[in-house]
Amino acid sequence: MGQINAPVGAKTRKTIVGRGASSKGRTCGRGNNGQNARSGGGVRPGFEGGQMPLYRRVARRGFSNQPFKDEYEVVSLDAISANFEDNEIVNIASLKDKNLVKGHDAKAKVLANGELTKKVVFEGLKISASAVELIKTAGGEIK
Repeated sequence: MGQINAPVGAKTRKTIVGRGASSKGRTCGRGNNGQNARSGGGVRPGFEGGQMPLYRRVARRGFSNQPFKDEYEVVSLDAISANFEDNEIVNIASLKDKNLVKGHDAKAKVLANGELTKKVVFEGLKISASAVELIKTAGGEIK
């Protein structure tokens, strides 16, 4: 009772190759000579025997906007309430000073996570529609 046993066939002995005819001797399961039988032999990944490989046959199409994509860091109203005082200005520079946004070319968007309890002034930030309503009800303003 309380003993865990491996199922039948789960524990198999490691195959030892190249140690005589009793195991996988002679060619050791590599076939009869040829490139893949040699040590260090074989072909590079994607090689198809001289045929045009798939990665070159398939056309590269389209345009990716990935290098030019704008990434915005999210700042919640809770974080602004905790870090700013009444009538303080909230912009990229002040968010960086309070370590709410990192990076020299960072962009930020204010989202309505939590509540805003202070009257603060927002300048030059993207703000979600629901956050705009909460800012207005708290008495803050957006420039």
